[in-house]
Amino acid sequence: MFLDGEFAFGLERIVAAWLRINQDLSEEKITRLLNDDTREVAYQKALHFLSFRPRTEKEVRQNLISKEFDAELVEEVIERLKEKQFINDLQFARIWIENRNVYRPRGQKALAVELHQKGVSGDAIQEALAGMGDESELAESAARKYAQRLQGEDWIKFREKLSAFLGRRGFSYETIKGTVRRVWEEIQSSQEVHQM
Repeated sequence: MFLDGEFAFGLERIVAAWLRINQDLSEEKITRLLNDDTREVAYQKALHFLSFRPRTEKEVRQNLISKEFDAELVEEVIERLKEKQFINDLQFARIWIENRNVYRPRGQKALAVELHQKGVSGDAIQEALAGMGDESELAESAARKYAQRLQGEDWIKFREKLSAFLGRRGFSYETIKGTVRRVWEEIQSSQEVHQM
């Protein structure tokens, strides 16, 4: 934007689209243009941040604050993103859980801790976890993969190592106990079949 033939400031295209060459602008109009531009820049930066993967409201807020936008503007951008469903913590929690279940199965406790650290509310976490179903299948899936590393271990070492692994993944004691026994029995019966 040039004023009186000299560069004064830059504006986002969306803000400057309606301006014409040689248009007279009052100080009030210039101030409004600059405010609109700052608002649009913050919004575009938030959209860019969201373009890589889904984010929680807390993550977007922290990102905008780190870019030194004032708190009032950050809240305005957050509300605009929520209205357009670009930010939805419940949806984020469901996606997070689904992704974890496929690639790195975890128990409900571990998932709840991860989501809490991301800034998801307790209510949204509970609602997302309610749709998760029985975690014993997830525990068995994780246990089978890890059990391949434990080939040749005796029952005691197998139980200790696999139990510790599943415990770190946030599975409950009852789930771990049953899962370790079932996976051990599967391995033993599989080895018997191969020896015949």
